[in-house]
Amino acid sequence: MLFFIEVTISGLMAGVMYSLVALGFVLIFKASGVFNFAQGVMALFAGLTLVGLLQGTVPFAHYDDPRFALPPWAAIAVTILIMVGLAFLIERLVLRYLVNQEQIILFMATLGLAYILEGFGDIMWGSDVKVFDLGLPQGASDFLLDSFGLYVEKIEIVAAVTAAILVTTLAIFFQSTRIGRALRAVADDHQAALSVGISLRTIWIIVWSVAGIVALVAGIMWGAKSGIQFSLSLIALKALPVLILGGFTSIPGAIIGGLIIGVGEKLAEIYVGSLVGGAIENWFAYMLALVFLLFRPQGLFGEKIIERV
Repeated sequence: MLFFIEVTISGLMAGVMYSLVALGFVLIFKASGVFNFAQGVMALFAGLTLVGLLQGTVPFAHYDDPRFALPPWAAIAVTILIMVGLAFLIERLVLRYLVNQEQIILFMATLGLAYILEGFGDIMWGSDVKVFDLGLPQGASDFLLDSFGLYVEKIEIVAAVTAAILVTTLAIFFQSTRIGRALRAVADDHQAALSVGISLRTIWIIVWSVAGIVALVAGIMWGAKSGIQFSLSLIALKALPVLILGGFTSIPGAIIGGLIIGVGEKLAEIYVGSLVGGAIENWFAYMLALVFLLFRPQGLFGEKIIERV
């Protein structure tokens, strides 16, 4: 039973990490109806930028100069400003020309954006794996280990608390603020939102900025766990089943979906993997997502769309 509890907690913590990435997808989709394929690369780019500022890496030169190294608080602040600036550039150079276009066109634009950001990050900061040290707690939680015999990493507890704060803040932002209501109006109909005086340009800059900050948080948590490396951009693929389970328009759904995926793949690997040759953890999430697509395509908390045909 103790082992079962430990595996379950490990799955929950892994699910929280998936959810941090899925949150960025939900924000963009909720405000524009677009699946932002570049969200995983945004987490990578934010992580690379933060590490570069912490280490004093000279952009495009790929060597560290301690004179340019920033303290953690300053590096995070500058990275946030860079992600906001990136949101401005995305709106200025891409989104403003795609207003009221087909969703597939917007999706392909984010696909191209993903490759551009990944290549630019490589050129700017180098392609080596970056050791990430922001002073976050590492190792097993002494309290849980000594009191209950459970091995739970401290960084995963920090990630869980951070995700809870993010979800609460974003839910309040979308439901209780004027900007949040404007974001939902833009998602429903671009032209109608424009006709009542909502600035589409401002809304997109805001939502992409918030998604960039969420990507930074995800990059920090994943980077502290496994280092900043270009495979970090692939976590977008694991976030897709999370979105299918939770619903593309639900912020709490991103968390619940992540927890279900995290726990499910850990338990499946331990208790079912040995019966099918192992490695079930790699594809369990996608099989579960396929089941949801067949029987509940809108996800657990997504909006069910009924159209007259």
